[in-house]
Amino acid sequence: MDTLTLFLELFWNFFLIGAFTIGGGYAMLSLIQGEVVTAHHWISESTFTDIVAISQMTPGPIGINTATYVGYDVLFQATGSHFLGIAGSATATLALVIPSFILVLLIVRFYTQFKSSVLFEGVMSWLRPTVVGLIGAAAVILIVDTTWIQGSPVFTIVRENFPDWKSWCLLGAAFAASYWGKVNPIYVIVAAAVLGLLIY
Repeated sequence: MDTLTLFLELFWNFFLIGAFTIGGGYAMLSLIQGEVVTAHHWISESTFTDIVAISQMTPGPIGINTATYVGYDVLFQATGSHFLGIAGSATATLALVIPSFILVLLIVRFYTQFKSSVLFEGVMSWLRPTVVGLIGAAAVILIVDTTWIQGSPVFTIVRENFPDWKSWCLLGAAFAASYWGKVNPIYVIVAAAVLGLLIY
């Protein structure tokens, strides 16, 4: 595939993700993974998980950060050029943001007219649980790999993301600290980074 075609495919795929994702960055992750890992095989599952982890730690919305890192990685791996990698970052990020920018402009213009509408409330009541489902799907995608054998799904744990029992302990500790301990996510991320350096 030539570089121009790769740029166009990258732009088109992230434009569609930006246009059809409801619920923010976490809801985008399952769509991004489906396109860049499963459909196009631009990056591996383990690389995508690393990108999500880095995107979570760096400032800014996780969906946009992920698009930026993916865009760079895809073009750099294809061409070996840092300059084209940066251009890939800009392409994926811009493509992801454009639909939201246009929609927000339209919503701001018409929101005050429709916010008390029964139809509007009905649509929102259906969208809220859908958003929760998309965020949950993003978490499952990072843990479980699905392959189809003779028309039946076979679920396996992604070994690159959970290589040993220590990684499962880190997962459990992070969940417990966030859910029951109500620990600030920043502290959880810093503690996980320090423990990862000490353990691995």
